[in-house]
Amino acid sequence: MTDSQLIREIKDGNVQLYDELMRRYERKILAFIFHMLKSAHLESMAEDLCNETFYKAYRSLHSFREVEATFSTWLYTIARNTVLSELRKNKNVKVSLEITNEPVTSLETLPEQMILRNEKVTMVRDAINNLPEKQRSALILREYDQLDYQEIANILGQTVSSVKSLLFRARASVKLQLEPYFLEPIFEEYEGMNQR
Repeated sequence: MTDSQLIREIKDGNVQLYDELMRRYERKILAFIFHMLKSAHLESMAEDLCNETFYKAYRSLHSFREVEATFSTWLYTIARNTVLSELRKNKNVKVSLEITNEPVTSLETLPEQMILRNEKVTMVRDAINNLPEKQRSALILREYDQLDYQEIANILGQTVSSVKSLLFRARASVKLQLEPYFLEPIFEEYEGMNQR
């Protein structure tokens, strides 16, 4: 059964099918919310805000119109607005995006490599935390949730060209912030050797 069919059935009174809609999107929405809360150290609220998102979606399902957006886009918009509302209550908070998931390290991994990798992950995370909210949200939705430009535009209330611009500026800003850390002197030494 498609999302559209489920929603029609729910609107017709078969409310127990809402559990199926939740099951389809709960992990993605929870992960999205978790990443938005991470730098504020409010991850413990992710599950509550996820539940609140699904509750709000259920209460407003009668007003959902497929011609305006897909259900997933509509749900992400509700999740984003729920998180932003919560973050406004907790002033001086930045939204985070953790691009990479920490893999389970093998026993052969050297401690030095783990430290360097963790430092790089932290630098990337900090660079992304410095982005304006719309750029961060666009980056989360594109890189983490793999949404297309139109879906992101609908969630952020922007045009597709604005989303592309947001993503371009976000990536350029992250790259600019990280450039000094990844231009290591050792490479300059090797280039100098080759010139002799």
